[in-house]
Amino acid sequence: MRLDMTFNYLKALAGKLKVSLKEAMIDSQISLGELTLIVKRQAIARVLTHLRDSKDLQFKQLIDICGVDYPERHERFEVVYHLLSLKNNLRIRIKLNASEETFVPSICSIYSAANWYEREIWDLYGVKFEGHPDLRRLLTDYGFEGHPMRKDFPLTGHVEVRYDDELKRVVYEKVNLPQEFRTFDFLSPWAGMTPEHPLPGDEKATKGAS
Repeated sequence: MRLDMTFNYLKALAGKLKVSLKEAMIDSQISLGELTLIVKRQAIARVLTHLRDSKDLQFKQLIDICGVDYPERHERFEVVYHLLSLKNNLRIRIKLNASEETFVPSICSIYSAANWYEREIWDLYGVKFEGHPDLRRLLTDYGFEGHPMRKDFPLTGHVEVRYDDELKRVVYEKVNLPQEFRTFDFLSPWAGMTPEHPLPGDEKATKGAS
């Protein structure tokens, strides 16, 4: 299918979904040949059920659920669902917003594959899924503190793990750094390598050359 035909098809599909989903759908976007729906948090179960069961759509496969953190937003998290329709050879993306305090309805009863995806998002971001049958950590240890994919989570973490020979067990201790991390003024060391914005210490090479 040509790109212009894909865009027109997705635009028409977005219009049909706006009619069928009504107030549950906030907005739609088309980018790189894929359609994204932005929906209300409490309506996610209704939206996904419609996408799965509609005879013309049949998005019967849940490919992935992931989290995104935008600390500057009032509702800092996005939960993003990726669906596939084998019948139409089409993918669709659904997004909703959430905060640390709000609950996102679990969709385990709609797509069984959502079970571990939702546990992973809870573990890494702290997004709570209401109605999940077993919401507990999946990738980190049981004694882990915090949610490591949040952008304000420290690189060192809060605790470190080691095996104690005397106690004959694994123990958790607060992170104790022998020295502070070096602070850079740029996103990467290479970003500052210009005559106008030299890295700290570059002035020595400049003086030596002159």
